[in-house]
Amino acid sequence: MAPPRVQSNPGMHFPACIAPGFVVLDGGGRCIRFNILTSRCSVVDGSMAAAGATNPRLGPGNCRVENILHRVRRGQLTGCGLTRGSQISEELLKERDKQAKWNSIPLLLRKLYEGSHPNSDFSQCQAILKEISPLLSMEAMAIVTDDKKSGPELPFPNTYTFDLFGGVDLLVEILMRPSLFPQKKKHKIDDELIKDCLSILYNTCICTEGVTKRLAERNDFVLFLFTLMTNKKTFLQTATLIEDILGVKKEMIQLEDIPNLASLVSSFDQQQLANFCRILSVTISELDTGNDDKYTLLAKDAQQKKTQSPSRAEINQATLLNIPGFIERLCKLATRKVSESTGTTTFLQELEEWYTWLDNALVLDALMRVAHEETEQSGTESSDESGLANASSRTQLPQSMKIMHEIMYKVEVLYVLCVLLMGRQRNQVHKMIAEFKLIPGLNNLFDKLIWRKHSASSLVLHGHNQNCDCSPDISLKIQFLRLLQSFSDHHENKYLLLNSQELNELSAISLKANIPEVEAVMNTDRSLVCDGKKGLLTRLLHVMKKEPAESSFRFWQARAVESFLRGVTSYADQMFLLKRGLLEHILYCIVDSECKSRDVLQSYFDLLGELMKFNIDAFKRFNKYINTDEKFQVFLNQINSSLVDSNMLVRCIALSLDRFESQSDDIKVAEILSECRLLSYMIQGSVRMSFLFRLINIIHVQTLTQENVSCLNTSLVILMLARRKGRLPCYLQTIRDMECMEKYPGFILNNFHSLLRFWQQHYLNKDKDSTCLENSSCINFNYWKETVSVLLIPDRTSPCAIVSYIDEAYMDVDKEFLED
Repeated sequence: MAPPRVQSNPGMHFPACIAPGFVVLDGGGRCIRFNILTSRCSVVDGSMAAAGATNPRLGPGNCRVENILHRVRRGQLTGCGLTRGSQISEELLKERDKQAKWNSIPLLLRKLYEGSHPNSDFSQCQAILKEISPLLSMEAMAIVTDDKKSGPELPFPNTYTFDLFGGVDLLVEILMRPSLFPQKKKHKIDDELIKDCLSILYNTCICTEGVTKRLAERNDFVLFLFTLMTNKKTFLQTATLIEDILGVKKEMIQLEDIPNLASLVSSFDQQQLANFCRILSVTISELDTGNDDKYTLLAKDAQQKKTQSPSRAEINQATLLNIPGFIERLCKLATRKVSESTGTTTFLQELEEWYTWLDNALVLDALMRVAHEETEQSGTESSDESGLANASSRTQLPQSMKIMHEIMYKVEVLYVLCVLLMGRQRNQVHKMIAEFKLIPGLNNLFDKLIWRKHSASSLVLHGHNQNCDCSPDISLKIQFLRLLQSFSDHHENKYLLLNSQELNELSAISLKANIPEVEAVMNTDRSLVCDGKKGLLTRLLHVMKKEPAESSFRFWQARAVESFLRGVTSYADQMFLLKRGLLEHILYCIVDSECKSRDVLQSYFDLLGELMKFNIDAFKRFNKYINTDEKFQVFLNQINSSLVDSNMLVRCIALSLDRFESQSDDIKVAEILSECRLLSYMIQGSVRMSFLFRLINIIHVQTLTQENVSCLNTSLVILMLARRKGRLPCYLQTIRDMECMEKYPGFILNNFHSLLRFWQQHYLNKDKDSTCLENSSCINFNYWKETVSVLLIPDRTSPCAIVSYIDEAYMDVDKEFLED
């Protein structure tokens, strides 16, 4: 039912001493007098209401003065009184429009309201929206071009006025009305009218605070928007608005609630599917709870206990995988080749002039369509001034945007595939993307698109610098590297990153070393691996070694290569990379370039650890490169500058040293033990104890994150190796002595006791996968659990119990874990 229309009192006559105005009845039945000259209203209280409707002569004590705009806003918030501009008389709106600088928006909304009642044919609506739209789009463009007004005035007065006088709610009603209300005569809303409504809503969302959140709270409207995506003419506007709304929605929508989702997705062409991935990315990623690495494990575990059932993101991932052909289409999109009709060396310069205000592929689509239409019309247009003005866009935009389209589409598609690869259905996704040859397809695109040479004029988005991750080229590279990392991590399908010749090389390495060939290599389907002279991993190594020292890609490249080595240590995999000069490249970056980036250093230390673990040849290569005391000291300084970053390498050295010592009868092993600077350094008991003491000291239960929990596991590895040799009591006594020297008796051991108690809660959870710890250390997980249990024995007479080394006066081991 339409809201009641409030009428002014035309029969009122004001004495000369009283300012002219109108008396209206609000939604609560109260009388409100509007003063035209001051734009203020007087609410007549209680028993005076009836008199106020006919007699304006009321004393100042009988009314409350309030600005019209405040009154309308308060009505919208409370639901009482004035809730939209159509309740205000047309005469008042006309009188106040010029002085208030409303640009006739309230009057236009009043007309729109009158022309959009139930059973209306909406014939007048589009003309009205055409008048409103330019006023709002100007302000939206100011947002994109960062051309905002400064000063006390509202930065975007038109969109604010549009929303204040009920424009947003009215457009939502217009869009949804045909689907909600039975009509005597079916009137189909014109596509152009729908597009105008959606565009105006989007412009209001980005200019006026709170509008997007209000729309996001209306689940019925959000789900309704998806039904508009079936219409190709309104797809772009709908997708843009949905993406904006879902970005602020507190509770993630469930994809299974979308009407006919499978048929909707199957109706999309490839271009629409790529843009739909922008929306999907919000629905399949866990809601942001702050920086993932900085979000404490204590808080994560507590949250996990509260939400035992699969999260909405996980349910949505499963919903997508159940859509027939969905993954296959994504793989085709990700590996689709770019037309060769446009040269790849000049298109960035062509885009530079008009691209500075664009932020997403949806806007590119809109321009692409406009340019295409202009090209089609060019044959019938006369060569007037307009035709000359558009000549540049007709001849350049479609050609340039074709490649940029492909880049931005691939970013969205690769992101969705990456998230699915990290989800609960990982093995199912792995099987599908292997079958649909995603990896060989990306290998074929590597040189021409993914890692093509940059132009002299680097393209950057407005408001960003050329090193910003938002740049389309940079975004594509990072998303590609993240996909490789997720694809390779602890999965035998990682060998699809090689070609047949490289797989043969792995087999030859195993044969030469007289060790069994890796089973996963033998089981790899050769029809699904990369083709050409180089596999994807080899191509990545090639560009990695050429990457400038200051490049942000170094971090992602190292992570992607490291993921190939993760899991059960493979000598053949290590030698494959060592033969390609990877170790020397890493040491150059750590020592000779003296890298300062903590993120890059951490990724290089992690990669170096995986590359050298248990590998005598790797330690020989290390010693050959770090061939002076000066170089070795620089290397140690880098390790000691941040143990959080380098602890995985420390763990690798400790594990390797332990294995080499058990094989010291072998001449080669004995030789490397005596010659290698790194092993000679780590073999010193004081060095191992120093690392252990510092590793325990830099972490606490309340500050444990995914990033630094490895320090706890590295300290455990050092103690497990000591326990194997019966030296655990000696290590605990040394920690006690070091505490006393630092004048903090009991502090380190109390902290370590708390950390181990948390370790039990965290890693012995039934949903926790412990294979990573076992594979990375080659120590059975049962031994991990036994060692922790031995250390936590409450018996103070046990030589291996932590409590035996804490004086009772300093004992503090039973406190509860509380988040800071």
